[in-house]
Amino acid sequence: MQITILHKSFQVVPYSRVRCKKTAASKIHASLSKMPAVQHDVDTPFKKATFGMGCFWACDALFGAQKGVLRTAVGYSGGTLIDPEYRKLGDHTEVIEIDYDPKTISFDDLLLLFWNNHEYGLTTCVKKQYMSLILYHDEDQKRMAEISLKKEAHKRNENLTTTILPAGKFYPAEDYHQKYRLQQHPSLVKELGITPENLKTSHLAARLNGYLAGVGKLEDLEKDCIELGLPEKTSTYVKAQWKQNEGGTLYC
Repeated sequence: MQITILHKSFQVVPYSRVRCKKTAASKIHASLSKMPAVQHDVDTPFKKATFGMGCFWACDALFGAQKGVLRTAVGYSGGTLIDPEYRKLGDHTEVIEIDYDPKTISFDDLLLLFWNNHEYGLTTCVKKQYMSLILYHDEDQKRMAEISLKKEAHKRNENLTTTILPAGKFYPAEDYHQKYRLQQHPSLVKELGITPENLKTSHLAARLNGYLAGVGKLEDLEKDCIELGLPEKTSTYVKAQWKQNEGGTLYC
């Protein structure tokens, strides 16, 4: 929550009036000091993963609520057009960029979520905007992605359309695409001081975006409500939304 304190110039007034104003200010300060500070930033070593799985609103919620995922941002990558936009995408694909703690969640864990949660399926040829895409950030990711693709194709006994390429420049999508499920709760966004910029960088925003869509585990949500500093009323609201949407579709 962001708090703005306005400084005013004071006139000389009788002592009794000054003391009254000071007492009121002290009460406000005491009240504010009891409010928890929500946690937008986490200082944890991380690696990146980048996937294209169809409409990026769904995978933003899916990955954001996974334990070990620190931050998510949706955007455009995989193509050659400079500075793509949603209405001028060129040859890029809608992707999600994930910052994750490899000590908590592995790249193989992320790949499992990738294979099991495509909006348009893995065997359907779709336009490049929504194609199945893995953009690897190092040789280990490339190796694991290629092995995983072969195993998945063998398991399904089908030819998969997934393309594996080296990660290039990631262009963040427009603000209204970031944490789309969270932004459907504007009062909550305002209450927690979530700005357009930290929609792309906030750990809190990533978690809430998933939980509000019914993703993740209730025990993780309850733990996060405490660790992320959510006020009790806010925690109750988020839990109610999670229970209401659990098991529902994430697709656009």
